[in-house]
Amino acid sequence: MKNGFYGFSWTTLFFGFFPALFRGDFLTFIGGFVIAVIIGLMTFGIGALAIGIIWAFMYNKYYTRRLLERGYSLAGSEGENALAASALGMAMPIAANA
Repeated sequence: MKNGFYGFSWTTLFFGFFPALFRGDFLTFIGGFVIAVIIGLMTFGIGALAIGIIWAFMYNKYYTRRLLERGYSLAGSEGENALAASALGMAMPIAANA
């Protein structure tokens, strides 16, 4: 069981790519960190700041969609799952006993 999130990521805004590391999303951490360092060096830090702000809007949705693609499922109530699926841009699976 893992917690998935959607919406703006305040932890990513304040801590950059480290929330990905703490969630066990190692490839995202390494790739994002390397790209941010390279862009930051080329733009005197301004590019890395811009990447961090943009990534804060995208990371929670990206992480949760990857969890669902790996076989995890939504575990909330039917209403919560519908809201989460809508926010993630996914179709809700049809319930077997509907």
